[in-house]
Amino acid sequence: MSGTRLIHPGQHGAVFGFAGWSGSGKTTLVEKIISHVSASGVNVATIKHAHHRFDADHAGKDSFRHREAGSRQVLVSSVYRSAHFIEHGDRGEADLAQLLDQLLPAELVLVEGFKSYPIEKIEVHRPSVGKPCLYPNDDLVVALASDETIPNCTLPFFDLDDVAGIASFILLQTKLKRAS
Repeated sequence: MSGTRLIHPGQHGAVFGFAGWSGSGKTTLVEKIISHVSASGVNVATIKHAHHRFDADHAGKDSFRHREAGSRQVLVSSVYRSAHFIEHGDRGEADLAQLLDQLLPAELVLVEGFKSYPIEKIEVHRPSVGKPCLYPNDDLVVALASDETIPNCTLPFFDLDDVAGIASFILLQTKLKRAS
């Protein structure tokens, strides 16, 4: 990926990712980082990649019924929240840049998954998962977080429990000046 052009953050202040194999602890770490960074006043949005068919609403709900009836897009809104469901059909998976365009502006968008997309990212790695590190083949991995020391790794390294350190690294890396 050397020389790869980064995805432009568009209307957002910065975009930063987390990549790793299934079972490495990405979701747990991202959840902790969201909590830490948003507590410091940063407006955070997230995009999570799913490798399988999923449903965020359920049979019997109006939004589900609208999709089942054939609506390609359903936007549900209340005084508390909105959700936008889009059926991709045979068009395939949406590109990360398209998904970023669908979000309301945020200071920081954290992306979980989408490991092959051109964004700077932290690799979340657990040797116990039995998979190789991603960073040797991806020059956009700018740091490594793990529950064990990784021999010969020259990237900035964080213990998975060092939420404050990882959050500060992300804010500095993305040039958001609220590092805590």
